[in-house]
Amino acid sequence: MAHPSQLGFQDAASPVMEELLHFHDHALMIVFLISTFVLYIIVAMVTTKLTNKFLLDSQEIEIIWTVLPAVILIMIALPSLRILYLMDEINDPHLTIKAVGHQWYWSYEYTDYEDLAFDAYMIPTGDLEPGQFRLLEADHRMVIPVESPIRVLISAEDVLHSWAVPSLGIKMDAVPGRLNQTAFIASRPGVFYGQCSEICGANHSFMPIVVEAVPLDCFEEWTLVVLQDT
Repeated sequence: MAHPSQLGFQDAASPVMEELLHFHDHALMIVFLISTFVLYIIVAMVTTKLTNKFLLDSQEIEIIWTVLPAVILIMIALPSLRILYLMDEINDPHLTIKAVGHQWYWSYEYTDYEDLAFDAYMIPTGDLEPGQFRLLEADHRMVIPVESPIRVLISAEDVLHSWAVPSLGIKMDAVPGRLNQTAFIASRPGVFYGQCSEICGANHSFMPIVVEAVPLDCFEEWTLVVLQDT
């Protein structure tokens, strides 16, 4: 999760988020190079007293400043399109979970199991235990197995919501009357936090999302315990 005064992204917990971090660094280096070059040109133009009377009527410089930006845009667009298609790829998910946004809590339904569904409310500040995070803890976590393709069907019951977990590289709108879907793979065990990322009313800030990735045998034990309780 994020730390105080953190400037960068959260640590990646899925292959897609790792790709997004690499693309961010790639695009940022291009921006730095362009900014440095433009700053150098500005300083040179302001400080130098020399002029070239042929520079303003040069076909070579016209070709360079037309072709070079096109090449730079292609260098940015191709990796971006690759990641875009990777994010939309859903191949043979091992588990399907339906997440429905309400004002102001989330409900989860494991569609591969019978009667495995629950609501997730934010834990009030006064009820937090030591080590828990304010405004981020939920009374029920969405438990998933590690290194398994997970498909999440996302919708809303009342107003627009957005199901977002930055560490997993997921942000999908929850729209009433519409079923959106996304997929991810948790590459390591852990607890990953997110929040509703669409302004949905007075308690918009109090809709945390907690995803807990555990080994497969632990996930099976959890499902048995939950089914017995219900």
